Amino acid sequence: MKPLYLDNAATTPLHPQALAAMMPYLTDDFHNPSGVYATARRVRKAIDEARASIAAAIGARTDEIYFTGSGTEADNWAIHGTLAANPDKRHIITTQVEHPGIRRTCRALENRGYEVTYLPVDTQGRINPADLQAALRTDTAIVTIIYANNEVGTLQPMAQIAAIMQDHPAPLHTDAVQAVGHVPINVNNLGVDMLALSAHKFGGPKGVGALYLRKGTSIASFIYGGAQERGRRAGTENVAGIIGMATALTLSIEAMPHEQPRVTHLRDTLINEILQKIPHTQLNGAPQDRLPGNINISFRFVEGESLLLHLDMNGCAASTGSACSSGSLEPSHVLMAMGLEHGMANGALRFSLGRCSTEEDIPRLMAILEPAVARLRSMSPLYDDYTKGATNGIQR
Repeated sequence: MKPLYLDNAATTPLHPQALAAMMPYLTDDFHNPSGVYATARRVRKAIDEARASIAAAIGARTDEIYFTGSGTEADNWAIHGTLAANPDKRHIITTQVEHPGIRRTCRALENRGYEVTYLPVDTQGRINPADLQAALRTDTAIVTIIYANNEVGTLQPMAQIAAIMQDHPAPLHTDAVQAVGHVPINVNNLGVDMLALSAHKFGGPKGVGALYLRKGTSIASFIYGGAQERGRRAGTENVAGIIGMATALTLSIEAMPHEQPRVTHLRDTLINEILQKIPHTQLNGAPQDRLPGNINISFRFVEGESLLLHLDMNGCAASTGSACSSGSLEPSHVLMAMGLEHGMANGALRFSLGRCSTEEDIPRLMAILEPAVARLRSMSPLYDDYTKGATNGIQR
């Protein structure tokens, strides 16, 4: 039987049409787009068209799109480039629930003498815009707030955040890697100055991303060398990757009117199945204002890593959280910031659905998940104590 893939937040399968669009640039049209001869100019034209396509998909101008090697690189450029362009400003504002691409960058900057304010979140993973207003200072260099959380799927109130930032000179950056291609994005409606995206999250290839940079935003170049990306990010372009990214994003935007409600229905159906059929479970994140395909569930009396191994042995791929933090034995910083106690945070799994997910996936998962949870709980001394206490009439 085909493996059950429920980790689309980590990466998505390459769209067949994106692969087909890439193939000429991996074979006959291999030329360097910086060349002056006709075949190189043809490749340059393809990059220009891809840039225009991506800009149109998010409501930007063509000259506001810069290609990068990943969403993480785009995040790093936004932060480091802004700080380099504003050396007299040493304060950064972010949140307690950022992706490692932002969180670890800010930690590193703290070691270099920068001051970082980490805005708290509520039990659903959402910041209070009033906390941002209170944290702003004259020396604030940048505000960076994730749009859609990669672990629990919660969407931040970006319109309210942007309204606050209108009266402050610091640029507003958002890591929208999980959101682009899955929910409608218009950079002007969001009110952001910078936005990071990554191709492999919406059916494109790995190793390519982009930074939206609103015209007039003060930011330094990130990689020095040649004149690529208008002299701001040197290095020969990943032509095939750029073409694949543009194709995949166009396909995602075209499919969104029917794909977003379809995946949302699957998400809600699976959430209800788990919560109704498996006791001592809890949904993490906002019930409604969340990504269409994101499900984060805590299983009490179960270690998430152990449950993940049981699923893997039965052909099901899921996650305990961010793919960029895999291997860590620490509980999720996102869930801890939301106020979950240690045991519930350690017992959390993320199931993320995508364009290849179907109704049939739900009973397949439940047939694996229910007995796996029951088996692990049967070996848990905490669960044994709980059931004995319940039998003796002790309140739990």
